[in-house]
Amino acid sequence: MASSRDDFIIAIRSAFLKKSTQQKFSLLTLVFISIFTIVLSSFDFKFVRFLKAGISEVVYRSSFIVSIPENFLKNTFFEIREYSTFFQNYKLDKEELGHLKSKAVSDKITEFENKELKALINNYILSSDKLLAKIIVDHDSPYLKSIIINKGSKDKIKIGTNIYDRSYLIGRVVEVNYKTSRVLLLSDLNSNVPVTIAPQNIQAIITGTGENYGEIKYIKDGISNIILEDSIVYTSGTGAIFKSGVPIGRVKAVETGNSQKFNVDFYSDFSQLKYVFAELVEKIEVKNTDQKAEEEISQINNTADTKLQILEDEKKIIVQSNLKFKDENELLKIKINNLNKQIADFKNEIYDQKQIIAQYNIDLDEIEFLRLNLEFSHKCRKSFLNNDGFEVGTLEYKSCVMNKGQIND
Repeated sequence: MASSRDDFIIAIRSAFLKKSTQQKFSLLTLVFISIFTIVLSSFDFKFVRFLKAGISEVVYRSSFIVSIPENFLKNTFFEIREYSTFFQNYKLDKEELGHLKSKAVSDKITEFENKELKALINNYILSSDKLLAKIIVDHDSPYLKSIIINKGSKDKIKIGTNIYDRSYLIGRVVEVNYKTSRVLLLSDLNSNVPVTIAPQNIQAIITGTGENYGEIKYIKDGISNIILEDSIVYTSGTGAIFKSGVPIGRVKAVETGNSQKFNVDFYSDFSQLKYVFAELVEKIEVKNTDQKAEEEISQINNTADTKLQILEDEKKIIVQSNLKFKDENELLKIKINNLNKQIADFKNEIYDQKQIIAQYNIDLDEIEFLRLNLEFSHKCRKSFLNNDGFEVGTLEYKSCVMNKGQIND
């Protein structure tokens, strides 16, 4: 009797395992399990409450454990970005401090030389003003290092006018048209600038190399041994070609075989210039001492007015430059924010895809178990006729089903 019942059950299971009925049986099984779970949860049984609490605890703990890597990556990303921002601000502050120190030393040198010149020259004084100019053409070639600016003789530009990037010297005007001028950069092969190397107070000449650095030449024998790395290089004013006391760059020692030579890394990157300043120098004659007191008072007032006008013009130039730099910084900030957002989106998308793949693998394993369970459950389930089987739901039972009914001893 029992054997006939088992044969009947086996016949039913084999019928369900046909390709045409496999999916229907699996779907019906899931539907019945869901309905049974919903009906069971509507009763306020004690073991149902414990089951709900256990499931909630498992879900909470699982979600907490799964979120640990994500939270760790997120916190690490924010810390790295914060450190990067702090380091960039530190570099900007350090560079600004170096600029201020260079400008302070330049001002002291200029003040000292002005006192010496005033003692030697009593017939005129020089008044300078800086004019903002835009670079419209950049001749970037191995032999010619020059730029074209949009200021010319109409704006009182002359041959020999010094050109600056902020407070750093970058070259001088060698050709003037009505609305444009050509500027020969310090890096050009034809450029020669008399300089002073501080703090050793060494006089030398910098020649262009065609690259973004210069080479120190024409140093007296024996003096090159006292030149220090990172010494500051200023214009000496010798020859009255360049204004004295203007910072140019820093000294870098280069080993060439048995000898040593010194290069100068310019403060300004000539390949990144957009706006420059042209220094307009005006010679003002000084009146003789035997003139009337009214003329002296008028001259003092005119000089004060001129200085005020120069300061106002410089303020306008600085404000205009700051606005341009501010706009560029805002655009860079927007680009950085967009890139950070794209990185976060990509990470979220990767995480979601990993979750889908993991769930898909779990579903595949569960489907495989259900399929094998229909076929081999009678071999693995413990029953009156099968004492070697296991209780349904145990790990041993699942392992037996996945091994297709083979019981591991």
